Amino acid sequence: MSAALIRGGDVITMDDATHAAPVRTDIRISDGRITQMGPALQAHPGEEVIDANGLLITPGFVNAHTHSWEYFAKGRYDNVPLELWMLCSYPILGAGRMSPDLIRLRSLMFAMESMKAGVTTLIDDVLETPGQDVDQLAAVVDAYTDIGIRANVSGHIINRPFVDTLPFVADWLPDELVREVRAEPALTADEYLGFSRSAFERHHGTAGGRIRYMLAPSGPQRCTDDLLVGATELAAQHDAEVHVHVLETKTQAVTGDELYGGRTLVQHLDEIGALSERTTFAHGIWVTDDDIERIARAGVSVSHNAISNLKLGSGILPWRRYRDAGVNLGLGTDGCSSSDSPRLLEVMKTAALLHKVTEPDFERWPTVPEVLEAATIGGARSGVLDHAIGSLEVGKRADLVMFDTETLAFMPRNRLENQLVYSENGSSIVRVMVDGVVTVENGRLTRINEDAVIATLREEMPGIREEQDRLDALNAVFAPAFTRMHAETAAREMPVNRWSGDESAWVRQAAGM
Repeated sequence: MSAALIRGGDVITMDDATHAAPVRTDIRISDGRITQMGPALQAHPGEEVIDANGLLITPGFVNAHTHSWEYFAKGRYDNVPLELWMLCSYPILGAGRMSPDLIRLRSLMFAMESMKAGVTTLIDDVLETPGQDVDQLAAVVDAYTDIGIRANVSGHIINRPFVDTLPFVADWLPDELVREVRAEPALTADEYLGFSRSAFERHHGTAGGRIRYMLAPSGPQRCTDDLLVGATELAAQHDAEVHVHVLETKTQAVTGDELYGGRTLVQHLDEIGALSERTTFAHGIWVTDDDIERIARAGVSVSHNAISNLKLGSGILPWRRYRDAGVNLGLGTDGCSSSDSPRLLEVMKTAALLHKVTEPDFERWPTVPEVLEAATIGGARSGVLDHAIGSLEVGKRADLVMFDTETLAFMPRNRLENQLVYSENGSSIVRVMVDGVVTVENGRLTRINEDAVIATLREEMPGIREEQDRLDALNAVFAPAFTRMHAETAAREMPVNRWSGDESAWVRQAAGM
């Protein structure tokens, strides 16, 4: 679509002027960019006019933290904490190289479900086991290019032996198993940064600017310091995002104690110079007040993954403390084996509700405008994309979603922004645009044959499931030690408690009191 005029809709701009309050305005789009906004705009010759009467128009949603890698495991696991869940979703031993064809299929399925639910940008922390190669990364990029979605796509890296990234387990596992894990090949910092330089040259800014490469050191406990610092420096050279998992669980809080002599993981990253305004922390739950001050001072963003954090029992992010400190928040679904859905609307509602039960002061509860901000411009800022997307403003790319307000979700019509967060589940979406191009129309994708993609998935799933079963059985050998580790770290007294229950009960029980 080269030129279009969207006329007569109610628009949530998320700009500084009207923010989340719907306003009646027209939107002119030319060459993928918003060129004019205002009431009663006149159509230009050759311009397609879209009647938006009865429609609510919002910026496209930004999924600020997700893993398309997990799509094939949707609905497979339940009632396991993160470190045990990773044995299945991110197997330590036995994983074989996934073919680029399967990766393309996986990426298309993930993008299809995301975009049909109003997500126009993915911050996709892509990991392949046992390691990512150039053809595997290209398969993700090609899939997203073809379907028309915007994405930051990573090279995710773990370059420490996994048993050395967790407290205690190396001492509890059989020696031969520890030796086997430590013998697994791992990239050096120079090798990973070299791979990333090539990825920047090949992919960064492709598909008309929709596709960007980002660096993704898995976490401070899982990567060497030279890699963490080097990734921060390389990201600055390309004005790209650095995406890092930080303090998702209490186990990770204890890990900081064990690995860094009582310092937190955030403190360690700060002291080695691995924080910047391009850094996004995925999760950021078990942070101290000092951690939050460091995060705010460095301009780091945090992706709040409310549903995944609940399903894995990781804890509750300190929403208001982050907001009070001025930390930019985005919203993420995380992967489909820890949240079972890439639909960000579900995360929006969960985030809006969850923190209302953390304290009785209702003036400190999340507001709808704050949640919408995190789902749009906050996520864009975390991805170093806020100059181009995240709000509907003249000069920005035309990434937007149109909702039919005549559906039951918006009946009776009261406050559209509230109903968007609390009542809508994506079923009212009639159109999605990315770069001014219609990618979803009345529930159907416009740029690919989704029925053919789904048919291919059905053909491949028996083989995929057989491989999942094999890996689950092989990696079950780690479960006893990891279960013991979870119990011991849960029982350690820490400066903060991010569970909803009484942490002191676990501590007293462990002490035999």
